[in-house]
Amino acid sequence: MNDQNAAGSSSVDQALANFRETMEKDDYHLKWSLNEDEKVTVEIEAGPEACADCLSPTPVMEAIMGEALSGTPYTLDRVVLPNEH
Repeated sequence: MNDQNAAGSSSVDQALANFRETMEKDDYHLKWSLNEDEKVTVEIEAGPEACADCLSPTPVMEAIMGEALSGTPYTLDRVVLPNEH
């Protein structure tokens, strides 16, 4: 990973940090990756104690994640929720 990619990775981690912490309280775990177009795919996994009613629908999650990434060099590709695996 070069310095530019490391800086971009750090900015995505920072942009999603508050959301990640909030989700972990309900036993959801957020991870992200860059696709071939350098867009961010966010995947949310449910833990064994996950609050099934606490997860927002995909369009809402995509709006939240897209807004969170607005201060980074990346844009959102998609959000994958546990029921979409």
